[in-house]
Amino acid sequence: MKKNITHVFLSHGLESGPGGTKIQALKAVAESFEQVQAHAIDHRSSKDPDVRLDQMQEAISTSGASPDKIILAGSSMGGWVCAQTSAQRAVLGCFLLAPALAMPDYPQSSPRIQAKHVQIIHGWDDDVVPPMPVMELARQQALPALVLPDGHRLANSLERITEEFRAFLARIGLHSIGAARK
Repeated sequence: MKKNITHVFLSHGLESGPGGTKIQALKAVAESFEQVQAHAIDHRSSKDPDVRLDQMQEAISTSGASPDKIILAGSSMGGWVCAQTSAQRAVLGCFLLAPALAMPDYPQSSPRIQAKHVQIIHGWDDDVVPPMPVMELARQQALPALVLPDGHRLANSLERITEEFRAFLARIGLHSIGAARK
């Protein structure tokens, strides 16, 4: 039975935590699907991107999840962690919110995302991670991207983000708990 479990790993941003609004909203959406186990990684012990990447790798290893049953979802630096993890191993899905990509101060800031399913959501008014370099990276890799009239925290778009995440999980082939089967 454990082999049928899809693991969703959630990675928060630099100044946030696993109990942050976006991470908890995405976790609740993930847990509304059958045979899903959601893991909100706690990265607060370090602000170093490489340390956070190691923490994600450790969480994946500890879970025993196979790559074809892994979905990564992250915001800002957490988006970088998810994208970089996906560059190192092909996973089922990668859902990125205002990901810290195409930034000169980050190591390997333009990872080749290898997830089978990808969605990037960014804010036009993001003053922390400029949207245009991220959109250029998405264009170069032919990745779906949605840009919303919002800032870096995407604070005004939480309902839209959860709707998009629900649709993303459904496109991957997951089934909502209690959804009618055809």
